Amino acid sequence: MPSANGHGPKRAVLYARVSTDEQARSGFSLAQQLEALRQHAAREGYEVLEEVSDPGQSGASLGRPGMDRVRDLVAAGGVSVVLAQDRDRFAREPAYHYLLRREFEEHGATIWALNDRGDDSPEGELTDGILDQLAKYERAKIAERTRRGKLRKAREGKVIAGRMASYGRAAFGFRYNDNRDSLLLDEERILVVKRMFYMAGVEGRPVYAIKRALDVDGVPTPTGKKSSWDAQLIRRYLLSDLYKPHTVEEVRQVVSPEVAATLDSGECYGVWWWGRSRVQRRQVSEPAPNGDGRRYRYRYKTTERPKEEWTAVPVPDAGIPRGWVDAARERVGKYRGTSNAGRREWELSGGVLRCAECGRAMTAHTCPKPSRGHTYFYYRCSAGAYRYGADVCGAVKHHRAEELEARVWETISALLKEPQRLRTGLDAMIEREREFAHGDPEAEMKLWLDKLGEVDRKRARHQEMAADDLISFEELRARIAELDEIRITADQELRTLRGCQEQIRQLEQDKEALLEDYASLVPEALDELNAAERSRVYAMLRVEARVAPEGSLEVSGDVISVCEMEPLSL
Repeated sequence: MPSANGHGPKRAVLYARVSTDEQARSGFSLAQQLEALRQHAAREGYEVLEEVSDPGQSGASLGRPGMDRVRDLVAAGGVSVVLAQDRDRFAREPAYHYLLRREFEEHGATIWALNDRGDDSPEGELTDGILDQLAKYERAKIAERTRRGKLRKAREGKVIAGRMASYGRAAFGFRYNDNRDSLLLDEERILVVKRMFYMAGVEGRPVYAIKRALDVDGVPTPTGKKSSWDAQLIRRYLLSDLYKPHTVEEVRQVVSPEVAATLDSGECYGVWWWGRSRVQRRQVSEPAPNGDGRRYRYRYKTTERPKEEWTAVPVPDAGIPRGWVDAARERVGKYRGTSNAGRREWELSGGVLRCAECGRAMTAHTCPKPSRGHTYFYYRCSAGAYRYGADVCGAVKHHRAEELEARVWETISALLKEPQRLRTGLDAMIEREREFAHGDPEAEMKLWLDKLGEVDRKRARHQEMAADDLISFEELRARIAELDEIRITADQELRTLRGCQEQIRQLEQDKEALLEDYASLVPEALDELNAAERSRVYAMLRVEARVAPEGSLEVSGDVISVCEMEPLSL
């Protein structure tokens, strides 16, 4: 532990993290960690500058609100040490420990965990490295055990209650048994599914006609709300093997022999697939639109696995005639949809326009009125339209697209008509983006490049040791594998840093384009810009507009806040 002796106050930042939602809700683990850290800081004579916690955050990356705060405090200076209860509270990747240690050293701070056993000696670094590898190994083993357990259950013919199970919902038309490992028919909801297949397969209706019929009749959606049905969801139901009746011979071809032996030869079955896709989630942070701190979002990437990796689980037959299913699938499978782009460009799509009640993006809605010979265009809250209840947004009003777009452009065009204020705001926005990159991106890249160089040197040294029979080839393979993992992490971080640099370069290019292509236009020409050009301007300026249920509108953004313009509120 670094000594508290010396001149001047020794100031500590206490950091605690929990990774599971259960721990985050109870707060017990966070409270326990912070209490232990307070006691340790008091014994060592440290003045606690701030206590920072990260509830429900994974240690697999550094992109966490609390860790961002810690790095900001260290960068501001005056911090002697950052304390955590265990090394894996900082991160579960050894390479991230290296980055934090080097970054904090640049500002005169150290990183310390109560379970640290080492010091600055080679033996101490070896001990800490072993602890880091054990933490990473534990995380990997937990994930692997979870995956293998689910795979084993699926191969035994059991359904895996997924993410929606926490809300007590199974696949639409079914319900879970008491053990939540198999599906039973929901007699009421399966009738809705049968109706979908009848309308598609027998009556030949398209998906959107089915959607309108369900909406008009007030049929509750899978969430239990009398809200607007999702056409793509209906399409997925019609193409799903869950509702298609399969003969025993068809099912036996895709399940294990043990599961096949349990099938009744006189019955038909639906097929539920496990492991069809792989979902990767990562948390990213970005400057808040009003320039006040950062906001954090999750980004998801879904990749479909090869079909040979899917695991089939037989479920009860939905009771839908095979002819209906085949006809519906043939009709829906041929449908490719029609593009709305030929009718209208939506200026405020892509997250520019958001609901003032819940913050979700407003979605575009087209309402054709053949009897009037006219089509109306609206924006509406994606969570509030036709939805009611305490757990959803109450903003149900549709807002005329033409009116909202004109009001937003009123504020932005006023800014473009004052080039000097625009330039000031753009320069400040770019500078703020640089500040949000913790420390110096160039210096951080150098740290990772140094780490890669260290990995190469260690690799060569291990190979020399193996050649001299100082270590076995089994030990060599294990050490090379560890170094390869560190190299992968370092390469990923370098790509991220280069991406940040590219984003800043793009902002600088956008600034020049705005000043040259748009701010130089006369007011009349600005008002004549088409929807695509206006959308480009909104993206460059990071504009965000929020509309309230009663119709009041606020337009904000990095440049708008810097220029101290009055937000549009009508």
